[in-house]
Amino acid sequence: MTSQPAAAHAATTEDFIRNLAAVNQRIAAACAAAGREAGSVRLLPVTKTIGTERLALAIAAGVDTLGENKVQEAHGKYEHFREDFPHLRYAIIGPLQTNKAKFVAQFADEFHALDSLKLAETLQRRLELEDRTLEVFIQVNTSGEESKSGILASEAAGLLASLAPLDRLTPVGLMTMAANTNDEQQVRGNFASLRQTLEQLQQNAPQGFEHLSMGMSGDYELAIAEGATVVRVGQGIFGARNYA
Repeated sequence: MTSQPAAAHAATTEDFIRNLAAVNQRIAAACAAAGREAGSVRLLPVTKTIGTERLALAIAAGVDTLGENKVQEAHGKYEHFREDFPHLRYAIIGPLQTNKAKFVAQFADEFHALDSLKLAETLQRRLELEDRTLEVFIQVNTSGEESKSGILASEAAGLLASLAPLDRLTPVGLMTMAANTNDEQQVRGNFASLRQTLEQLQQNAPQGFEHLSMGMSGDYELAIAEGATVVRVGQGIFGARNYA
């Protein structure tokens, strides 16, 4: 990812409205530069480490999906908001251990980090018990960095084909995280690689398998230039994170 300054710390609904507008303006500008419609890119707010009080302000400002890395944190927010904001969607965007699949099956609407058939089958069983379905993105490691999760691009077709009998999972596209570098050419190359993989898979993919979840606060404009349809933005909306 490339280096970009975080937005001003948002502490009021008005702050969130301003930050969301700024991000959406940048998305629209990036789409225009790429010859794309602004509505072709969905903003997924990344809400990890953000407390429920600030999230309530963000929801009042228009946030309708919470993107979370950790399942237990996401589940806690679901329990907190489920009565007052039943319309909220929840997206799990971080790696998932099979023993946490039961929680995802209870509340999540999207899962952006599917990387094995074993995990898919576990989710299928849990979703059957909950009588729910789940949109899934296959995570591909396009950077080659061992610190990042995801399968090889060459393995994506096999995993996608193996999902066909799992009727509780709806494959909607691919996800990646670009290399941790300020080299924009390398970052854009990672995104281009994911787009090319999607184009190859679409020859035999199920209907609706068309999305690219790629790009974060520091590089989402580069991702849009390469075809992103979902960008995962946290600091651009909430400001710098406090991990203390």
